[in-house]
Amino acid sequence: MKKIFVTGSEGFLGSHLVEKLIRKGYSVKALVLYNSFNKWGLLERLPKKILNEIEIVTGDIRDNDLMDRYIKNTSMIFHLAALIGIPYSFIAPKSYLETNTYGTLNILNAAKKYNIKVIHTSTSEVYGSPIKIPIKEDHRLFPQSPYAASKTAADQIAMAFYNSFNLPITIIRPFNTFGPRQSLRAVIPTIITQTLDKSIGLIKLGNVNTTRDFCFVDDTINGFLKTINNNKIIGETINLGTGKEFKIKNIAKLIGKITKIEKKIITDSKRIRNKNREVIRLCSSNKKAQKLLNWKPKYLGLSGFKHAVKLTVDWYKANNLKSKNKLYNI
Repeated sequence: MKKIFVTGSEGFLGSHLVEKLIRKGYSVKALVLYNSFNKWGLLERLPKKILNEIEIVTGDIRDNDLMDRYIKNTSMIFHLAALIGIPYSFIAPKSYLETNTYGTLNILNAAKKYNIKVIHTSTSEVYGSPIKIPIKEDHRLFPQSPYAASKTAADQIAMAFYNSFNLPITIIRPFNTFGPRQSLRAVIPTIITQTLDKSIGLIKLGNVNTTRDFCFVDDTINGFLKTINNNKIIGETINLGTGKEFKIKNIAKLIGKITKIEKKIITDSKRIRNKNREVIRLCSSNKKAQKLLNWKPKYLGLSGFKHAVKLTVDWYKANNLKSKNKLYNI
């Protein structure tokens, strides 16, 4: 097999995916967003033995000609590159459209030219606050942020390329993935680091009554791996979630029990979104993933979630990451 091209390789999901691909013997070309500091993001946290086996290229998915050059002579594309911070999308929506929507279009155009299979990464945020739980893949799309709108548009363009040009494409729609190496802008890492930070006595959160379907990163990546050499999934959209939802306030309590550090939780008004922006619940149906990918989360139910959170807490402890008193996407 020729090299697998991974966009967004320096991010949370991307770095885990690249690592697993290398460990399984695949040849990988990893796209890192060009920066003047010559930083490779979270790829730099991989063992040197793994890192040395990756062909790392720099660039920007908004550059059509460059994407064409990188994608040529590859066998498959895992497209994960995106701007993901929801709060920033409210003040800079154009940036999200340019990267998430038009950047995806560049990837699709190159894939069409060379007839390369694409696994396009969506987000559960495209569903918005659901009409019915659990959320199936045919649920209406109701984006409640510019971020979600840009990803919805990208999904629609991807399916249009499948329908119009018979491009072999699959949309993978992860629910809230968490685990080691995740940015502190996400809710579980920010709770963990605020809990562990001895310099603060309170945990600041937004709406603690929202619920999310949290999937451990190992399970999510396993779902991506099961798309390789799988022709049953062409033209399909597939959720990756556990089918179980947890309230944010209960996660904070769980982390307090795991760390044996009890802190008062307070509401930070700066983290509260108005009702039109706030997605209240997210909980997936993963029956399609079970059927087409033969995929089932290993960290399932309350016991599985507790185990996964414990592994995540242990990683943040070991890496001594400190909380930052900033507004994160929670």
